[in-house]
Amino acid sequence: MNPMRVSQVIGLTGGIAAGKNAVSRRFEALGVPVYDADVAARIVVEPGASGLAAIVQTFGPEALDATGRLDRPAMRRRVFADPTARQRLEAIIHPRVRQWLYDHAQAETAPYCLLAIPLLVENIAHYRWLDRVLLVDVPASLQIERLLARDGIDEALAKRMVAQQATRSERLALADDVIVNDGDEAALDNVVAALHRRYLALAADKRA
Repeated sequence: MNPMRVSQVIGLTGGIAAGKNAVSRRFEALGVPVYDADVAARIVVEPGASGLAAIVQTFGPEALDATGRLDRPAMRRRVFADPTARQRLEAIIHPRVRQWLYDHAQAETAPYCLLAIPLLVENIAHYRWLDRVLLVDVPASLQIERLLARDGIDEALAKRMVAQQATRSERLALADDVIVNDGDEAALDNVVAALHRRYLALAADKRA
């Protein structure tokens, strides 16, 4: 991938229930472009997209619902029951998501943009072209507490969900900048504003 870009590109990541969306919203409110991997994952399987065609070719027409869109509940059940099917599905979607994010970052003309990538640490080999990594960090115990409140699940499932992701130490080792989001959400305002000023300065240095 060509690393020459106008915009500085910052990967935003964090464990489940860390508060990535709350941070993203605050950067967006400051006028910063944010491109979300979860949004990209939906776009690349829209009707007419090559991703959806590849899924149908791999899994058959039963992967579609009555309207010709991806039948997400059916595919979730299928990949949950079959790890090989999950790998095949990810092999279709993930490269397209990465390309979508790269293309948008490459075309961006703002001083800097954010790419919100929940599983960045797990896939960092594909994202070495990022300029920086911003981590939203919380203790695992707080992740579990938030998952219980947010999703209404039991503690055993919440612990499994946290355990399936990269460890906190792995995320911290990768991060250039860290937001500790273990308090009131309003406290993020000043933290994000300070990082915004810093990133604007870094972008100006890069363009100088």
